Amino acid sequence: MLRFVRHLNESIILFLGIIYAYQAVYTLIGLWLRRRKEIRPRARLHKYAAVVSARNEENVIGDLIASLKAQRYPSELLDIYIVADNCTDRTAEIAEAAGAIVYRRSSRTEVGKGYALDWFFARLCRERRDYDGYFVFDADNLVDPNFVAEMNRTFDSGKYDALTSYRNSKNFGSCWISAGYSIWFLREARFLNAVRCALGLNCAISGTGFLVSDRLIRENRGWPFHLLTEDIQFSADCAVRGRRIGYCGRAMVYDEQPITLRQSWDQRLRWSKGFYQVDGRYSWALLRGILYGGRRGFSCYDMLMTIAPAMLLNVGLVLFNGVIVAAAFSLPHFLTRWVIREVVHTVVFLLVNFYLGMLLCGGLTVLSEWKAIEAKPVQKIVYLFTFPFFMLTYVPISLAALVRRVEWKPIRHNAVKKA
Repeated sequence: MLRFVRHLNESIILFLGIIYAYQAVYTLIGLWLRRRKEIRPRARLHKYAAVVSARNEENVIGDLIASLKAQRYPSELLDIYIVADNCTDRTAEIAEAAGAIVYRRSSRTEVGKGYALDWFFARLCRERRDYDGYFVFDADNLVDPNFVAEMNRTFDSGKYDALTSYRNSKNFGSCWISAGYSIWFLREARFLNAVRCALGLNCAISGTGFLVSDRLIRENRGWPFHLLTEDIQFSADCAVRGRRIGYCGRAMVYDEQPITLRQSWDQRLRWSKGFYQVDGRYSWALLRGILYGGRRGFSCYDMLMTIAPAMLLNVGLVLFNGVIVAAAFSLPHFLTRWVIREVVHTVVFLLVNFYLGMLLCGGLTVLSEWKAIEAKPVQKIVYLFTFPFFMLTYVPISLAALVRRVEWKPIRHNAVKKA
């Protein structure tokens, strides 16, 4: 039994290491990649719609619209739409005064961003308005003045059905929670999406600051992605169907991160539940997609690993060892002590390696993106060491998401300016 416990623990740890080893390769490639000046061909100017689903966002909607109005791109080629979704405040009025086209939507049953986008595209189709693509933003965003021009340049290559961008934060320095989010999204940009794009693999949409072609919207007959994480659902669907998602690192959007543990818990509980939903719906299709081989097959594998409940596997390993300890009390005393010592060693090994792994991950991200992070140097350093604790809070969140019924809840945003 003792040998079995040790071998099982070692086998599970080794298995997790093997299936995620490719991300270590991504990191090495990400360190090698550099933002360099390049000669880029002149791009044809496309017509776009910027779409924002907003629920009670009167504090921030005006700033977002102002940043979209300030784009270094012909204003006649960029229309701004606000879907005032179940609003009970002045979001619609402020958006109209700021120059946006406002659609008011009310539904008590179909709640959430996915439903709001689907409703919007259905209405736009009826109105027969023609666009080449649609930008999707969250109401709390601020958009860099060159965002649309840079996305247009990449989109005009014709290689992609959708594009994601460089997601930065307005409030990295607010607290350890907002910094934790910020580091994770910066890592996603530098060490995941930038590398995927360089290797010709599919990228993943992450909530906001992305572009979807009109061709793909028409093919999908709108936005039929209504799970709690509709962005990941869209990304998984594209991987399965061979639709290309690219990345434009020159296009930057600033996002406001939660600053309280309660807000963060609610948001990440929804994300975790949404990942389980996507995992349940797309895992088998992604497994089949791996058989395509080549870049498409590896894109399916990458997406499968993205939605896989890796945190639960680690938690399950800890719980398994807890059961072993409980069973060990029926053994002779000297064997009980040996089992407890073996289990404590395994749990400590997991915790220490998790902390060190996240510290390394965060450290490489902060150092690589040092200039892009708008915070004081001391904040960048201090919050680097709290980043592993932020990630560790996913443990209870992942467990709660297994058993709790989760519904979409709005996150209250404030008029936070960039640091």
